[in-house]
Amino acid sequence: MRETIGNPVDRFDAPDKIGGRAAYAADLVFESMLHARTLRSVCPHAKILSIHVPELPRGYFVVDRRDVPGKNRVKMIADDQPFFAEELVRYIGEPILLIVGPDGGEIDRILSSIRVQYEILKPVLGIEEADSLGAEHRFVEYAIGKGRPEKAFAEASRVFEAEYRTGLQEHVYLETQGVVGTFDGDRVTVYGSLQCPYYVKSALVQGLGWSEDRVRVVQTTTGGAFGGKEDYPSIIAGHAAFAALKTGRPVRLVFDRHEDMRCTTKRHPSLIRIRTALDGRGTVSGVEVDIRLDGGAYEGLSSVVLQRAMFHCTGVYRFDDVRVGGQVLRTNTVPTGAFRGFGSPQAVFAIEMHMHSLAELLGEDPVDFKLKHLLRTGDSTVTGGTLRERVRMPEMVERALDMSGFRKKAQDFRRGNTDLTSDEAATAFAPAGRKLRGVGVSLFNHGCAFTGSGERDKIKAKVMLRKRADGTVEILTASAEFGQGPSTTLRKIVARTLGIPVSVVMCENPDTDRVPDSGPTVASRTVMIVGKLLERAARDLKAKWDSAPEVETRSEYEQPEYVQWDQEAFRGNAYPVYSWGANVVEVEVDPLTLETAVRGVWGVYDAGRAIDERILHGQLAGGVVQGLGYGAMEVMENGGGEVLQASLSDYMIPTSLDFPAVECALVENPFEHGPFGAKGAGELAFVGAAPALAAAVQSAIGLPLRRIPVTPEHLEEVTRGASSSRAQR
Repeated sequence: MRETIGNPVDRFDAPDKIGGRAAYAADLVFESMLHARTLRSVCPHAKILSIHVPELPRGYFVVDRRDVPGKNRVKMIADDQPFFAEELVRYIGEPILLIVGPDGGEIDRILSSIRVQYEILKPVLGIEEADSLGAEHRFVEYAIGKGRPEKAFAEASRVFEAEYRTGLQEHVYLETQGVVGTFDGDRVTVYGSLQCPYYVKSALVQGLGWSEDRVRVVQTTTGGAFGGKEDYPSIIAGHAAFAALKTGRPVRLVFDRHEDMRCTTKRHPSLIRIRTALDGRGTVSGVEVDIRLDGGAYEGLSSVVLQRAMFHCTGVYRFDDVRVGGQVLRTNTVPTGAFRGFGSPQAVFAIEMHMHSLAELLGEDPVDFKLKHLLRTGDSTVTGGTLRERVRMPEMVERALDMSGFRKKAQDFRRGNTDLTSDEAATAFAPAGRKLRGVGVSLFNHGCAFTGSGERDKIKAKVMLRKRADGTVEILTASAEFGQGPSTTLRKIVARTLGIPVSVVMCENPDTDRVPDSGPTVASRTVMIVGKLLERAARDLKAKWDSAPEVETRSEYEQPEYVQWDQEAFRGNAYPVYSWGANVVEVEVDPLTLETAVRGVWGVYDAGRAIDERILHGQLAGGVVQGLGYGAMEVMENGGGEVLQASLSDYMIPTSLDFPAVECALVENPFEHGPFGAKGAGELAFVGAAPALAAAVQSAIGLPLRRIPVTPEHLEEVTRGASSSRAQR
């Protein structure tokens, strides 16, 4: 659907409703609009010696770092990434310049004729290589701990250590990255597919060097995000804005799928080493964890991704003596950034597989071993915070086991697998035509909202409600809808508080000219934090409902008094509350092809109280499937610094035929500081799926798994290694 728009300021107040239909970024067409394409580095690390651009046809433009009127750095935590490369390029795909003009085909011809001369520099392409080079290749490094782990290890009856690896993951949102920039002679407006309009606005203010009142950001209808539109849109919003400023005309920049997969941020690869001390009773008495994340070429959001990974690295378990160290390493690969779970999936995979392997080492049932170590209400977290909420994990675990028939299946599968392999002493394979079967459990939690004091000191969220003369109520927040449901759940919170129908409560896509800064739509915070602010604002509005035909109320975030946090030492309550979950996954492994088939998936979740159960179940089921893809099939490799799987023909994601329906159950456990008791849920569902699948496969093949995704190729390596070890013995 295309529609030409005239003056963008006067005639473009509702970009998501052109002709009464949803309009994505690629659907927006302005009068005299130009198109932009990006010239990108083909080297992972190089010095730019020269750029030869042929003479351009009339009406075509080059936009590069010289056209950035302010600071050529994308506003983020570290501000280290340039909008356009300067003297150096640091990854394949780094933007060097734009070609802007009226015809896409001509733009492609011009791009293909540009010649860049490089002086090739040695790239650093992996965690171990970057680690060996020391501080020069380290973005950040942190350490936390509690108790006396050195004493626990000195007195241990047994010590077990292992390392765990996870790789890149692609977001594969249905709609690729896209923005349109306009300039009206005094102000820049960017319309785009994004999660965080005020992040983008801050980046534009810095890049343009202008005051805030000259910059406007409008979220268009957004076709999925999963974190991939948290940080990255700031870069291309700058590109579109600088191009509109130079040309004086609207400029649209929309990626095709190949460019999107090749150049945008990914989930951080991880290398996590865990060392545990066991006392004479077989109880974990001390833990040491070392986390290394690959941040790619620029730091971006990596520091807070690492923090969340560290704060979740002991999972749902009570360990009184702990030491945790973490680093984010710089490599010449595509930058890594926000992705659903934000460091927690990597950490939880490691600790869950470690606890599973510890139980098998001790000859104990993995579920019973995990239950023995569970956190309880009043216990201390890894950062020394106290769990104030009611922890209902024991009953949640039992419910998940009952739903899945876990106990009987685990016993039957173990016996059946033993029968199949009893005559195969030299191999881990079962006879051809028969399947190895396994069932695995993961237990997990996820901290809701921003880490530490972020909600109080950095975000300071604000919301507004406006009652109109016709009796309708408008929600004014920066919270973005991209498929996860806030346009429904936030309206329901307001409607229920006011005692009015949901149909008269309006919630449009955010426009920074109209809505206050409610914070980014990330970190499982929207319903819990923004929803609570709207509940308070609605109470105030209700109290003065009859005072005037039109009236507004506002609400600003106030941190609960019990949340105490030292950001320098990382001590105290890292999160105001946690959501909790338990997953069971059942698998069959083909001994001939080593393909894994998932035969059952079950989950029990504590997300407080559901505002809309249908949306919540959709979030949970979708998160589990995405997590199973991460654990079983989504291979993305770095070949010489380049993403090798840069199309949906090469990068496999789950379809509806790959996994069975997810059976979910909710445990109601209201949180006093959430709207009607709600907590966060969007990221929780993702976190536990991969370790449950890996645990099931490990139980099926009888060999330890230390890496995801669990592909047939990886299983072949594992089984071949086991056979080789037996032969050497």
